[in-house]
Amino acid sequence: MTTAPVAPSRQEQRQSRGPEGNTRLTASVGTVLLVLLAVQGFTILSVTRLLTVHFFVGLMLTGPVALKIGTTGYRVYRYYTGDPAYRRHGAPPMALRLLGPLQILLTVAVLATGCTLALVGPGDLAHTVLFLHKAAFYLWVALTSIHVLAHLLRLPRLVTADLRRQDPVSGRALRWTLLTASLATGAVVALAGVHLAANWG
Repeated sequence: MTTAPVAPSRQEQRQSRGPEGNTRLTASVGTVLLVLLAVQGFTILSVTRLLTVHFFVGLMLTGPVALKIGTTGYRVYRYYTGDPAYRRHGAPPMALRLLGPLQILLTVAVLATGCTLALVGPGDLAHTVLFLHKAAFYLWVALTSIHVLAHLLRLPRLVTADLRRQDPVSGRALRWTLLTASLATGAVVALAGVHLAANWG
């Protein structure tokens, strides 16, 4: 004898929108990062000629990266503190959970060493920092490739979901505001620091 599935209550449905909204925001900022990183990757092909663009995009990444770490960290916090909605929503595969902290550490390392290079300019210290920057970057590319491939197929659905007029998941305005604010913050940082590229000219 089979038991008919129990329909979720209205409260459970409202609670489930929190994890879904968090997932959508994470996907949206992830897509923005993919675009910025594609531009940054293009500048690496001729970093001497495109050094100013490389500096600008690298500094601009700080805003979206901070938001991406924030949304991911919030989900982890809610899940491991036993929030019912986030527990029902589930966690990423174990492999991604294990690689996640290392990926965040490498992301911060790439940005931190890049910003340090901008500040110190050419010199003896720059050789060491540049070595660390390149080493962190290569390791970061390897981990990020795994991360992107694991989520790539879901991105179109999650990103376009907030474009629908009729959508049961609330908080769309807040998600777009946070995404815009992260880009604006990154742009301010980039505009304030891009002049440092001249030190490497």
